[in-house]
Amino acid sequence: MTEIVVPTLGESVSTATVARWLKQAGEQVAADEPLVELETDKVTVEVNAPSAGVIESIAADTGAEVSPGAVLGVIGAGNGAAKAAPKAKAAAPAAAPAQPKAEAPASAPAPQPKVETPRPPSGPVAVPGGHAPLPAAAKMMAEKGVTAEQIGNGSAKGGRIAKGDVIDFLSRAPAQQPQQAPAGARAPRALEEGEERVKMTRLRRTIAARLKEAQNTAAMLTTFNEVDMGAAMALRTEYRDAFEKKHGVRLGFMSFFVKACVAALKEFPAVNAEIDGEDVVYKNFVHMGIAVGGPNGLVVPVLRHADRMGFAEIEKTIGQFGKRARDGQLKLEELAGGSFTITNGGIYGSLMSTPILNPPQSGILGMHKIQERPMVVGGKVEVRPMMYLALSYDHRIVDGKEAVSFLVRVKEGVEDPRRLMLDI
Repeated sequence: MTEIVVPTLGESVSTATVARWLKQAGEQVAADEPLVELETDKVTVEVNAPSAGVIESIAADTGAEVSPGAVLGVIGAGNGAAKAAPKAKAAAPAAAPAQPKAEAPASAPAPQPKVETPRPPSGPVAVPGGHAPLPAAAKMMAEKGVTAEQIGNGSAKGGRIAKGDVIDFLSRAPAQQPQQAPAGARAPRALEEGEERVKMTRLRRTIAARLKEAQNTAAMLTTFNEVDMGAAMALRTEYRDAFEKKHGVRLGFMSFFVKACVAALKEFPAVNAEIDGEDVVYKNFVHMGIAVGGPNGLVVPVLRHADRMGFAEIEKTIGQFGKRARDGQLKLEELAGGSFTITNGGIYGSLMSTPILNPPQSGILGMHKIQERPMVVGGKVEVRPMMYLALSYDHRIVDGKEAVSFLVRVKEGVEDPRRLMLDI
């Protein structure tokens, strides 16, 4: 007998919702075959069979909230049909032996037909052309007797109804008794004409909590510089076609910044370290987090051992991260363990910003829009493609001199890409 358990869910993820079972009790399964999907704040996780056998029981139904290490079900050895039959037999009550009908006395009143009282639907009713609720939302809707038609489109991906949408509907429904706010909590204000109240999604609540944690915990400062992108752009233009033909991937600017940050982190290891209690943990590797936009918000997949990667491998991996983020297919292990982060607000048109740390990391680099500006070069004014850079850092562990020097090294590496290729 083997237990099916909830795997480790990654940094800052403590619970998940059982989205759906791909196999049912009594079915034969092979080792490593997907059994159940779990939904977290960040991604959907597939739990595979730890061994071959038959699913003897399911301990966590669809919609249940589970934590790492919790038992989802049990796999036993044997034939699937043999295991399924006893369960079905036990579930069905034994039929009573047929009794001979007795003639009713003439004076006895004729039996009245039993009238069934119509029941409200026990679960969410799908709207024609509408969107199905997520498991946690479906469970609450069933408990409260709410239909999908009453709620309409939800705030989750594809317009699906999330649990927050149900809570928001119940808070606005006049037939529902208002819920008591926790002691000390700020009561929601009355809405004015033209306003609409929408419950924060689980992912957005998690992002808000993490960012607030960074502000409350770290002594966060930001230092700025600017980089002339002329040399990197010229090199990219010269070798773009040959690079793509050989490696099957486009040469972007992110690989230049990853390589420049790796070189700078080796010189200033405190920017790549973290505080753990009263200790500083230094890392002899670079796990580079790359912030990418997904359908449900910003996620930060990690280039593990970016210090061992070449330009082509960096570009390929980042491209794969971007595609899987858009498709919602990133794995939890790909979002965990970063030691430093790069975020590029320039793709959205940002000219300058102050990025917020990704705890427990001590540094994050913000890239921005490339914009032509007049610059003095060799005593003459020239129009150059410039980008502002921002480094936010934890001043508890990184001194101002280290932070400024780190950003200067990144600037020098990007402005002279030959330094990156020669590792100097």
